[in-house]
Amino acid sequence: GTPYSRSTPHKIPRGTRSNAFSKFDSSLSSPGSHRSAASVMESWKEERTRSVEDNEMSLPSLAAAYTTILRGLGEDPQRQGLLKTPWRAATAMQFFTKGYQEKIIDVLNDAIFDEDHDEMVIVKDIDMFSMCEHHLVPIFGRVHIGYLPNKRVLGLSKLLLFAPTVCLTSFDRLSSASTVQERLTKQIAVAITEALQPTGVGVVIEATHMCMVMRGVQKMNSKTVTSTMLGVFREDPKTRDEFLTLIRS
Repeated sequence: GTPYSRSTPHKIPRGTRSNAFSKFDSSLSSPGSHRSAASVMESWKEERTRSVEDNEMSLPSLAAAYTTILRGLGEDPQRQGLLKTPWRAATAMQFFTKGYQEKIIDVLNDAIFDEDHDEMVIVKDIDMFSMCEHHLVPIFGRVHIGYLPNKRVLGLSKLLLFAPTVCLTSFDRLSSASTVQERLTKQIAVAITEALQPTGVGVVIEATHMCMVMRGVQKMNSKTVTSTMLGVFREDPKTRDEFLTLIRS
């Protein structure tokens, strides 16, 4: 990921906020207000929906379920090549859905800083993967994130970890182990908005869906591109165009 500084002459006054933010989270502060980094971090202390202990307890039942699937597909789970497959598949699925046992607060890890900076920050080409909630097969691709700070910034390395974690988070929080790309794009943008309260946020995801590559239309080279623009990224065409130009460069 490469950070960029916004250098064009058009400026957005500090403290300006978009009405687009309020429809996603009514708890966001009013225009011009500013919470401390500490209070923002406090708001991210949600409970995990799955623990390491839960993984250990559920592993036998998950493995048994994969054994049932193999039998239902006409396979013999007792043949040599499949003896350990149910266990391997169960542990792999637990890893694929590890966001259920993580919290965004753990990723941010005190990396929100109060900083008098209001120029665009972009981190692009962040590798991501998630799972299609319709077929439980992988979605993988790249995430591009840009935001205009409002006296608060996030450590750049945390943005590299932030998007992949959201992509693997649970149904009840930001995203899910199973999701659709359109929802995921918006959830990343809203999560950054809640964490940083910036003047604007832009998120673009380019991804390949294995449910379209391996089944259905079977188009090997197809990609799905989705975007979410909040705040000035939605309201100001110059800001939006600058972001889109930089992520394509």
